[in-house]
Amino acid sequence: MKIAVFSDVHANKSAFEAVLKDIKNFKPDMIFCLGDLILAGYNPNWVCEQIFELKEQYKENFLIIQGNTDKMISNCTNELIQKTKESYPCMGYSLEDDVKITKKEYIEFVKNLKEKENITVNGLKIELVHGSPRKQNENMYPDMKQELIEQMVEFSNADLILCGHTHIPCGYTLDSGKTVINVGSVGRSMTKDKKAVYLQLTVDKFSKFFCEHRFIEYNIEETINHILSRNLAHCEDLVKMFTVK
Repeated sequence: MKIAVFSDVHANKSAFEAVLKDIKNFKPDMIFCLGDLILAGYNPNWVCEQIFELKEQYKENFLIIQGNTDKMISNCTNELIQKTKESYPCMGYSLEDDVKITKKEYIEFVKNLKEKENITVNGLKIELVHGSPRKQNENMYPDMKQELIEQMVEFSNADLILCGHTHIPCGYTLDSGKTVINVGSVGRSMTKDKKAVYLQLTVDKFSKFFCEHRFIEYNIEETINHILSRNLAHCEDLVKMFTVK
């Protein structure tokens, strides 16, 4: 069973196009999306259109959960906008505008998504989360102490836990027997080269799994130009996240 797993598209059309092309070549049997579709990019409606097409194509073999920014935009209030502007200005102004430009049906869609999902594939128990099994916005970074990761997944019954949120791909094989994989980010990768990242996962008939992070080149300059063209306050800080180091 071949599975493509992606997260954190963040309305980045250029990056998502490139990843979808690579996924098509992979020819997966299933697709998992770990949330954060809309906020702080430049084309939330196109991204959601593609998600709906995947849902139609893969039916029950397409699973999607809610990310923390999906929750933000679908439960947005003036108070939340102001609070976000004060703590993280570029995200606050993007939130304010994204609520206006995103179709209501897509905002309603992400609002009603589950925060986590469990599925068994060829006997392998998999849990889909955005941050961690215990909290939607909890960070799993590379090089964290194993005991901290064990605490995060303590109450999960899964063999394999798939997450996103931090935009940094990594993985842990734990003493408890569980495996945790952060699949990285499609739309706002925090790797040095800023390539879009997703996970190719294969589960054989014996419940053994094999995985590979795929690092996909895309037109980052196009993304930067589109974000700047939104002419939002502090958008220059938003595009700094795409600067190759």
